Amino acid sequence: MSVTIQLPTALRTFTDGLSEIQVEAASIDEALRQLTKNYADLKRHLFDEDDKLRSFVNVYLNDEDIRSANGTATAVKPGDTMMLIPAIAGGSIFTIQTTV
Repeated sequence: MSVTIQLPTALRTFTDGLSEIQVEAASIDEALRQLTKNYADLKRHLFDEDDKLRSFVNVYLNDEDIRSANGTATAVKPGDTMMLIPAIAGGSIFTIQTTV
């Protein structure tokens, strides 16, 4: 089953600049494994040393967070779109002032 994986700019460095990649898979896990098989440098950014999806990588299937479904075991069907969104740390420190 052909599934489209959409990649953010930060990960495109590891996919020859591609923003979308089609893979054949029946589950989120299979799709991610196929993606990292085709683009090996991407694997360390998606999976930890125990070969589990990193906690800061958010995966959406047709705009739904897979954590609210079956995680990486979530089934996919032809035409589905997956989005990979790594959480990015940073920002600025700010102070909230209140007046009484």
